[in-house]
Amino acid sequence: MSTRTVKIFDTTLRDGEQSPGCSMNFNEKLEMARQLERLGVDVIEAGFPVSSPDDFRAVEAIAKIVKNSTVAGLARCVEGDIQRAWDAVRHAAHPRIHVFLATSDIHMKYKLKMTPDEVVARVAGMVRFARSLCPDVEFSAEDASRSDRDFLVKVFDTAIAAGASTINIPDTVGYSTPNEMYDLVAYVKAHLQNPAVDISVHNHNDLGMGVANTLESIRAGATQVECTVNGIGERAGNAAMDEIVMALRTRGDFYGCTTGINTRQIYRTSKLLSTIIGVGIAPNKPIVGANAFAHESGIHQHGVLAERTTYEIMSPDDVGIYQNKMVLGKHSGKHAFADRIAELGYRMSDEDIAEAFERFKEMADRKKEITDRDIEALVGNAAISDVKETYGLKSFVVNSGTVISATAVVRLVRDDGEEKEHVARGEGPIDAAFNAIDRIVKMDTKLENWTMQAVTEGEDALGEAICKISCNGHTVTGRGLSPDILESSIRAYVNAINKAIAMEEKAMI
Repeated sequence: MSTRTVKIFDTTLRDGEQSPGCSMNFNEKLEMARQLERLGVDVIEAGFPVSSPDDFRAVEAIAKIVKNSTVAGLARCVEGDIQRAWDAVRHAAHPRIHVFLATSDIHMKYKLKMTPDEVVARVAGMVRFARSLCPDVEFSAEDASRSDRDFLVKVFDTAIAAGASTINIPDTVGYSTPNEMYDLVAYVKAHLQNPAVDISVHNHNDLGMGVANTLESIRAGATQVECTVNGIGERAGNAAMDEIVMALRTRGDFYGCTTGINTRQIYRTSKLLSTIIGVGIAPNKPIVGANAFAHESGIHQHGVLAERTTYEIMSPDDVGIYQNKMVLGKHSGKHAFADRIAELGYRMSDEDIAEAFERFKEMADRKKEITDRDIEALVGNAAISDVKETYGLKSFVVNSGTVISATAVVRLVRDDGEEKEHVARGEGPIDAAFNAIDRIVKMDTKLENWTMQAVTEGEDALGEAICKISCNGHTVTGRGLSPDILESSIRAYVNAINKAIAMEEKAMI
C-alpha cells in the first residue's frame, strides 16, 4: 500500500481555547505554541485576531516566534476581519489567513440572512481580498455537513478560483456519522473543478464520533485534518489530535497514511495543556490517560510480562511516556539533572535549567527519590508560571480537626518586601487559608473551582492544585505544586491572585 502524508492543523489555541474553562493567558499561549511546533504540527491556528486586542497580540507574538509550522489567523468573510488577521500573521515565516462563511440552509436563513447567490458573491470577494494579502488562504464552509452538496461544491469552486489553496469541510455541530463524512468528502473531491487543493475536515465530537469521522474523511481523500490536543473545543470538543495521529501510525496497514508529528512529544503536549487550563486528563482517555498502558487484570499482566504486544498495541515510549530509567536525589548534580531533562525531550536554556535545578534541590530535600514524573511536573509547571509575583508565600500555619474550627495563619510577602499576615477561620483548612489570603490582598474575588491531584507516585507524591477564581469579569487559573497538599493549594490560590492583579494592571494601561 502506498503511503501519503496527512497534514495536521491544530486549533487548540483557537477553537479549543473557546471552550468554557479552557482560556489561556498570553504567556501560556506562547508556551503552548512552542510545544505545538516541537510536536511537529503543520499548521497552528493561533486565534481569532479580530475578537479582542489580547487575541490579536497573542497571534502576532506566536507568528513571530514560530519558524517551522504555518501560523493561521481566523477571519469571517468580512474585510475588516481579514485585514486584522493579516496584520497579526504577516510576520510569520509561513502565514495563513483562514476565512469562513456558512453554507447550510439553516445558517444562511437564520444567522446570515443571506441568499445562496449572496453567499457565493461574498466568498468570491473576500477570498480574493485575503489572497491579495497572503499567499496561503484557507476557506471553510461552516456547517458543511448539513449543506446541499451541489451548492457546497459551487462555493468551494468559487473559493478556489478566487485563490484559496485549502478548502475545509467542517462538521460544525458534530451531527454526521463516519459513513456520511466519507461520502461527503468523496463527493466534494470528485466534483471540484480544480481538485489540486488540500481538502481539509474539521469534526466536532457532539455524538462522540469526531475521531471516527476524521479517519473516514482521510480514507475518502482528505489531505488535512483539523483537531485539538486532548480533544478540547466548543461543546463536546473537537477530534483529538493524539488519537488521530496514533490511529494512523498504529494502523498504517489499513489507512496507508502518515503524519509529520513527533509522537514522542504527544504526552508532553497533552500534559502541558492540562496544566495550563486546569482540566485533568481522564484516566481512561485513549493514548495519554493514566490507564492507557496500565494492566490490573492478572491475565493481562501475565500476558504483558511474557510479551508486551499481547495486550499493548502501542508502546508508552511511542507517545513519550517513559519508564523511569534514572532516579535522582538530593546528591545528584546539575549535569545529571540537565541530561535527564534533555532525555525527556525538554528544550531549556542554561538559565532556565539553573532555575529548575534550584527548584529540584528544594524538592529533593523533601522527597526521598525523584522520578521522571516528578521532573516533568516540576519543569512543566515552571514553563507556564511566568507571571509577576506581587505576592509570594512566606509561611502558613493551619489548625484543623473534627472537634475544632479550622483556623489558618498565612504570611505573604509583597514584591516590595513588605510582609503581611492574617488569620481566618473556614469550613476546612483550605477554606480557612484562602480566607486569610483574601483578608491580606483585599480583592473582590470568587473561588469558582478548586481541584487537587497527585501527579507522581508514592506516599510523598507531588500534589498539583488548580484554583480558578473570577475577578472583575475575568476568570484566571492558578497552579501550585508541592508534596504538601495544603501548601500546593495555597500556592495555587496566590498564583491566581497574582494573575488577577496582572490583568488589572494591564487594563489600567
